[in-house]
Amino acid sequence: MTRLSVEMLAADAVEPITSAGHAQLGVAVLAGIAVIVLLITQFKLHAFLALTIGSLALGAVAGAPLDKVIVSFTTGLGSTVAGVGVLIALGAILGKLLADSGGADQIVDTILAKAGGRALPWAMVLIASVIGLPLFFEVGIVLLIPVVLMVAKRGNYSLMRIGIPALAGLSVMHGLIPPHPGPLVAIDAVKANLGVTLALGVLVAIPTVIIAGPVFSRYAARWVDVPAPDRMIPARASEELEKRPGFGATLATMLLPVVLMLSKALVDIVVDDPAHKVQRVFDVIGSPLVALLAAVLVGMFTLGRAAGFTKDRLSTTVEKSLAPIAGILLIVGAGGGFKQTLIDCGVGQMILDISKDWSIPALLLAWLIAVAIRLATGSATVATISAAGLVAPLAADMSTAHTSLLVLAIGAGSLFFSHVNDAGFWLVKEYFGLSVGQTVKTWSVMETIISVVAGGLVLLLSLVI
Repeated sequence: MTRLSVEMLAADAVEPITSAGHAQLGVAVLAGIAVIVLLITQFKLHAFLALTIGSLALGAVAGAPLDKVIVSFTTGLGSTVAGVGVLIALGAILGKLLADSGGADQIVDTILAKAGGRALPWAMVLIASVIGLPLFFEVGIVLLIPVVLMVAKRGNYSLMRIGIPALAGLSVMHGLIPPHPGPLVAIDAVKANLGVTLALGVLVAIPTVIIAGPVFSRYAARWVDVPAPDRMIPARASEELEKRPGFGATLATMLLPVVLMLSKALVDIVVDDPAHKVQRVFDVIGSPLVALLAAVLVGMFTLGRAAGFTKDRLSTTVEKSLAPIAGILLIVGAGGGFKQTLIDCGVGQMILDISKDWSIPALLLAWLIAVAIRLATGSATVATISAAGLVAPLAADMSTAHTSLLVLAIGAGSLFFSHVNDAGFWLVKEYFGLSVGQTVKTWSVMETIISVVAGGLVLLLSLVI
């Protein structure tokens, strides 16, 4: 039986483990994940260090030579950072330009000016989804919380009625839509088509965010009726600016990379000839690197210069945007190293062999694995990276569409039931002034709804495409 692997470093990167070693390999996987969970939850160790140590523990228990485990880990780390590191950096720059220029505030104010009463929860979903496209989840929360609190206070609305839709919009973007780090890493791991994944992700995201946002917020507002805490309303970025970008220019800049990537996917389907000049052009301009780079360069003018930024201010903004993502890059990179260690130890082949005897669909298996790791580690990104490494071999015989659905199944599972081991849980709790119980009733339930609804939609789509 040949050994199936994804992005093999070399034939002898780690001594292959035959089917006779499946029991030991299963124990090794559990031991590696247990070490990661223990170090993150009990010892409060940084996820980068926990993933590094967990990878070594996995290799040691699996009986693989540690020098080759180190080669697997470091090469996996390098290839992951090479694949998505630049994209994360470009996304951070675009997000910082959006926040500092007042572009985000402009979008918020414009939409809120045209919405009121029953339309407000829907407006909050729209705002969060649009702003959430280029922003990391934590940055999006920090950016949107002042708006949520001010709208709730000034309009005398229930905090949950306004806040849950905003959080749902951000969370769905974070888990399902590239260029967020989790989906990008999963796309890279299973060799999915980015444009197709983006298109199907949007298709899954729209009904998911409606159910988890405006619909669920009605019940959340009844379960937890709390006022907006005054102490948590910080100053907005645009209050110190004399002018800020226009609504149309800001929206166009934010949607530019999405349009370029979707255009590439459409051309690939219509033309379907790699040698055709049109397809070659769109292969370049629709690649995530060029699409995001174009958005950043355009944003320097439509956002930065429109807000009156000098060249020095633009340079400072770019510089400040990169420092906070160092930790994210290291975590994503270490996750890639852990993924490669799993693959090179033969875990992917083990999953493939075992799943052949099960009647469980591959997409459901991917969702369940991501759910288990999410519950254990609390990190959606760690869950996505680890699950992608485990189920990557299942994508070998899948169609392009089903490979993209595999990515979305992993992303959906990675959002399941955020609780006390998730930094996002505490961020929401403190900003909204909730108790632990109230946060579980609202935020944790909302995350679970997103995970289950998105997972269900992915399975339904797999039946029709």
